[in-house]
Amino acid sequence: MMTGVWSISVLVRNASIIDIAWGPGFAIIAWISFGLDDPAGISCWLLPALATAWGLRLGVYLASRNLGKAEDFRYRAMRDHHGSAFAWKSWYRVFQLQAAIMWVVSLPLQMGVAHSARDWQAWHVIGIVVWAIGFLFESIGDFQLARFKRIPENDNRVMDRGLWRYTRHPNYFGDFLVWWGLWLVAAAEPAARWTIISPVIMSIFLLRISGVPMLESALRKTKDGYTDYVKRTRAFFPWRPRA
Repeated sequence: MMTGVWSISVLVRNASIIDIAWGPGFAIIAWISFGLDDPAGISCWLLPALATAWGLRLGVYLASRNLGKAEDFRYRAMRDHHGSAFAWKSWYRVFQLQAAIMWVVSLPLQMGVAHSARDWQAWHVIGIVVWAIGFLFESIGDFQLARFKRIPENDNRVMDRGLWRYTRHPNYFGDFLVWWGLWLVAAAEPAARWTIISPVIMSIFLLRISGVPMLESALRKTKDGYTDYVKRTRAFFPWRPRA
């Protein structure tokens, strides 16, 4: 799948398209897993449905935000560094790397469908609740930020309203809960519980690697008042602002 997305990125000379494909890619993996198994249990239907709702919303949101815009600064820096070799290097350094990460992160979807619990359990209920809170947090955070950015006067200003008053990254926090919720649903069947490595890896990426650290590094350079915002607002887990 990612090779197809890479081919499109070469044609349009914009590797940012991979961000749009990220969410829907998980929905595709979930339904492929569904098609390869006997759909007889609760998780077998529930996991693809939840993955599709989350993945399509994220894909549509990123498409509306990114299509027609300049390439993301991360890929632009790589393109400038590698020059004409970027097209080939992006195939394995960006697209195949993302494919490998996607495969690992999607393990609860794959194993949860393959080893689907047949009856409702507390794991399902708790997982759905955690997923729903994360889905709403991410969706509302994205909506509030998009509305804020539509006002030209806000170009260099910090978004510190709504959910952004309580955490500097409500969308990342929502994503964090979504993946823990999906794992909880999959974990209704003991054979799938080892896939806890998926939300752990996702949490590490969001908190330590490509999520908060990378974005904050850029925001500190481009947003007026961001240092003050950092002092009064929690980085990830929501809480009341500091005095």
